[in-house]
Amino acid sequence: MGWWPVEGGAIGSRFRGRVRGRDGGEPVRQKIYRYLHEVTAPSRRGLAWFDLIEIGLVALGFLLYFLVRGAVVDRTSQAMRNADWIIDLQESIGLFVEPDVNRWAVQSELLVRLFNYTYFWLDFPLIVAVGLLMFWRRRTFYTLLRDALLISGGFALILYWSFPVAPPRLVPGYGFVDTLARYSDLAYQAQSTAPFVNPYAAVPSLHVGWSVVLAIVVFWATDRWWLRIGALTVMVLQSVSVVATANHYILDGVVGAAVSLAGLGIAVWLQRAGYPAIRRWLGSRVEAQAASGVL
Repeated sequence: MGWWPVEGGAIGSRFRGRVRGRDGGEPVRQKIYRYLHEVTAPSRRGLAWFDLIEIGLVALGFLLYFLVRGAVVDRTSQAMRNADWIIDLQESIGLFVEPDVNRWAVQSELLVRLFNYTYFWLDFPLIVAVGLLMFWRRRTFYTLLRDALLISGGFALILYWSFPVAPPRLVPGYGFVDTLARYSDLAYQAQSTAPFVNPYAAVPSLHVGWSVVLAIVVFWATDRWWLRIGALTVMVLQSVSVVATANHYILDGVVGAAVSLAGLGIAVWLQRAGYPAIRRWLGSRVEAQAASGVL
C-alpha cells in the first residue's frame, strides 16, 4: 500500500558484509544490531531463522494472554453485579435485545450450527490461518495484524482484571441458552484446560473486535473482491453470533471494537513511524561501530 513508508535496505546494504572484526568474523554486538535492523523491517521477505523464532514468540505471547485472561475466575459476585449493570444500561436505552436474539437463533437448527461454528472456528483459528498466510505472502500486513492483536489483547486484559462480567449464558432469569454447550459441545470449557478458561471475560468482546481488525487488514492487503467480501461476512456473522450464542452483550462488542481499533491505530503508527525510527537508530549504531573498528 502506497501510504506505508517502506524502508529499503539502504542502511543495511551499506553495512551488510562489511562489518567484520579483525579475525574476519562479525562481532556479536554488531551481529545483534544487524539482525534487529533487518527483522524490524515490516516489508521484509523470505524466511530467516529469526522469523521462526518470531512465530514461537508470538505464539508465546498469545499463550500468556490466555493464561492471564483465565486468571480472573474467583470474582463471581462482582461479575454478576457488573452484568446486571450492563443489562440495566442497555434496557434504559432500549438495546437489551439479547434474550430475543438468543431465542430467535435457538428456534432454528441451521442458525444454531451457523452461529456456533462462527463463534468457535471463525475466531482465533481463522486469525491464525490468515496470519500465517500473510506472514508468507504479505509480511507488512502480517506485522500490522500481529501488533494490532497483541496490543488490543493487552488493553483487554486490563479490562478483564478490573471489570469482570458474567456473560448472558450465566445470568439467570432471562432464559438464555448456551448454544455452544447444549447443541455443539463446543464450549471453551470443554475444549480448554482450566488455566485458560475465564467465564467472566465478557467485556470487551475480542471476537467482535478482532474480526473488525481482520476485515480492515484484509481490505488493505488485497484487492480481490471475494476475499474482502469474505472478511466482511465473517465480521458481520461474528458480531451476531456473540449475542446469538449468549456469550456477550451488545455493549461487549462495542467496547471490543473500540479497544481493537485503538490497537490497530497504534500498530499503524509503529509501521509508519516507530519501526523506521528504530531501524535508523540500529543502522546508525552498526555503522558507528564499524567505523570505529569496535570488536
